[in-house]
Amino acid sequence: MWRWASAGVLLGGAVVLVAFAPAAWLAAAVSSATGERLQLADARGTVWNGSAVMVLTGGTGSRSASALPGRFQWTLGLDGAALGLRGQHACCINGQLRLRMSPGFGRQRVDLIPDQAALVAPGASLAGAAAPRSLGQWPASWLVGLGTPWNTLQPSGTLQLSSPGLTVEQVNGRWLFNGRADVELGNMASRVSTLDVLGSYRITVTGEPAQGGATRLQLVTTSGALLLNGEGQWSGTGGAGGAVKLRFNGTASAAPGSETALDGLLNIIGRRQGAISLISIG
Repeated sequence: MWRWASAGVLLGGAVVLVAFAPAAWLAAAVSSATGERLQLADARGTVWNGSAVMVLTGGTGSRSASALPGRFQWTLGLDGAALGLRGQHACCINGQLRLRMSPGFGRQRVDLIPDQAALVAPGASLAGAAAPRSLGQWPASWLVGLGTPWNTLQPSGTLQLSSPGLTVEQVNGRWLFNGRADVELGNMASRVSTLDVLGSYRITVTGEPAQGGATRLQLVTTSGALLLNGEGQWSGTGGAGGAVKLRFNGTASAAPGSETALDGLLNIIGRRQGAISLISIG
């Protein structure tokens, strides 16, 4: 009888511990997964129903930090055989953000699901899905928290994320991206330029399972004096840590009549070659 009673006490204690797990535990997990670059500060509530202030930092040991106004609120629970997260943020998220996280042996999958979009089967293509839906918008000044070079550029403007749905998987340490996401950088400006507005830009990220995990990135200028264009590729490598490599090559130049105002900024962005600045990453 005493054994059954002890087992009942232990089981009850475990249930209470799980049910009332503090939100700080989730905040610690997010911080660890992002190398402390994204932090859920002042976390309140529980892992299952909580809120926090979203902060960007330059990583471990960095003194730079930038917080979004208001609090990000979330609920976390079972969604079939997966974990479902729904998030709201009055300042930045349009409606409700929905994520579905599916753990597995040697595999982790996260689905971003706009509205009531249906989940796709593993391996099916999302790149040609319906028109992207705006998921939210964030102030470009938030990027200052990441440190160099953002704290030098001091950007202003807006970042808007749109997607018809996307999936990110980690399979045996290798990252796979399936779907499409568009980031609109609107009315961007910087303190290193005398121009009130540098321009507006679009970054499109696409990936399909048939590409072997490689993810294409394209940058185009939609308007403005600073002309930015380029293409790149993300690829997730296997092995410990599942590192992600980015290769990008592009150019930056000034529209006619804006050469003097943008000269200093072009020197910072990349390697100068006459009137053009060459951008190379990876």
